[in-house]
Amino acid sequence: MEKTKLYDELVDVEKNLQTMLSQVSEMKDVVDDVLEKNLNLELENQHLRDRLEKLEREFFSDESKQELSKSRLNLEKLYEQGFHVCKDFYGSRRENHEECVFCSHMIYGK
Repeated sequence: MEKTKLYDELVDVEKNLQTMLSQVSEMKDVVDDVLEKNLNLELENQHLRDRLEKLEREFFSDESKQELSKSRLNLEKLYEQGFHVCKDFYGSRRENHEECVFCSHMIYGK
């Protein structure tokens, strides 16, 4: 009697392991899909950043620089060196050369 009970328990363990293996396989497929989507989004994000940078360079091309007054050219030079030129943060360093809308408005605004 003990042998049949042991065999039945072994069969139950085998079924549980197969169920768990199936669940792990499904989870692996979901993780693969998420990783693939993440990679695609990262590539698309980089493409969009590159495109935005190109558009910004075109927008602030040499033509627009020549139209600036001498004082605005000086502000632009300070801004490119990593300093704020807006009235709220004037003279403080821009962390990681982050863009500042207020500074851009001070330099290029009309």
